[in-house]
Amino acid sequence: MTPIEIVAPEKAGFSATRLGRIGDLMRRYVDSGKLAGTVSLVSRRGQVVYFDDYGQRDMEAGARGAGAEMTLDTLFRIYSMTKPITSVAALMLYEDGHFLLDDPIADYLPAFADVQVCVGMDATGMRLARPERAPTVRDLMRHTAGLSYGWFQDTPVDQAYRDAKMDQRQYNLEEGVDRLAKLPLVYHPGRGWRYSFSTDVLGRLVEVLSGESLDEFFQHNILGPLGMNDTAFQVAPEKVDRFAACYTLPNQTGFIADGSPPPPADAKLALMEDPATSRFTQPPVFLSGGGGLVASTADYLRFCQMLLNGGVLDGTRLLGRKTVETMTMNHLPAELIPFGVSVPDPGQGFGLGVKVLVDQAASGRLGSLGMYGWGGAATTTFWIDPAEELIGIFMTQFMPSGYYPVTTQFQRTVYQALVD
Repeated sequence: MTPIEIVAPEKAGFSATRLGRIGDLMRRYVDSGKLAGTVSLVSRRGQVVYFDDYGQRDMEAGARGAGAEMTLDTLFRIYSMTKPITSVAALMLYEDGHFLLDDPIADYLPAFADVQVCVGMDATGMRLARPERAPTVRDLMRHTAGLSYGWFQDTPVDQAYRDAKMDQRQYNLEEGVDRLAKLPLVYHPGRGWRYSFSTDVLGRLVEVLSGESLDEFFQHNILGPLGMNDTAFQVAPEKVDRFAACYTLPNQTGFIADGSPPPPADAKLALMEDPATSRFTQPPVFLSGGGGLVASTADYLRFCQMLLNGGVLDGTRLLGRKTVETMTMNHLPAELIPFGVSVPDPGQGFGLGVKVLVDQAASGRLGSLGMYGWGGAATTTFWIDPAEELIGIFMTQFMPSGYYPVTTQFQRTVYQALVD
């Protein structure tokens, strides 16, 4: 990793003393045993003012006496922080004239031509109907296509996803998307917001329109040009010693989505995935544009800085300024706000691959109108605030995301340190 220069916080309008509260926050989480280790980064006006690690990358390795401390170059499963990268890939093809946002996805992925919607249940099972309109590329980008993830317990469609083993990822991307298209939609396209495999379908669209596999397109058009050398669908063998372990609490990996009760307050961290045996160390079968990448914090900063700069970084332009503006504006109608993965997220709209703050008072958070970002299933997050020229990135490896409010607290701690 190329060393990142860290400037005095005062040069970018921060109080160094107040910014130091980030470290206090992380120590509370790690020292109390809630998280194994963290990496936190704050950048403003193109200058990094805070970049720090704390705790352990791999507690089990540490117990064996091996080097296991968290480091700034640790590699993390970023899961759904892959989604904005896939959205940028699609928008690059949009700029090249390959599609319009409101084109039906069946124009490019014919398996969706006969998709149906679940409109209820009867004695024979799901009652199906033709959709009121075809799901579009815009629907994929904003999660309004009617697809789901199979995590939820509120519809028979999610049970159909589980029965089809859509989460097993034993299919390649083409096969997986074709199988997905055979399952009913949860609702008519545009009628609701639902977290889903939409961005994986978008990744398949990138493959079809570009003629490249998704990993090749990423490398040739985004990761390589931006110098994101530690970001990939697979951790290279020589980098496994930098790959963090992932932790959970016993039997709780799905409680946020399925409504299960939380574990006891004194529950201990449990190893969920050892880095040495992780599926991320093997060549992936399913190239997931919705959650398949591993990355370093410094790499993701380069992606964020490109967006904050209006689509360009170090003279390399991926997107036009107006395309980034379109990506990062709210595309949800008022009746779909607030949306939420498991519970409503007040004040938030959704753009083309990122959530967007549309009502700061309703959100109850510090920030600025128009700030945007997203997070990952292992409690990683990023946000970009164009008004303040600010980027925040937080990395750890704990599932399920949302169990602890650490990402919200991190964001608040950054903003309380702004003094200019």
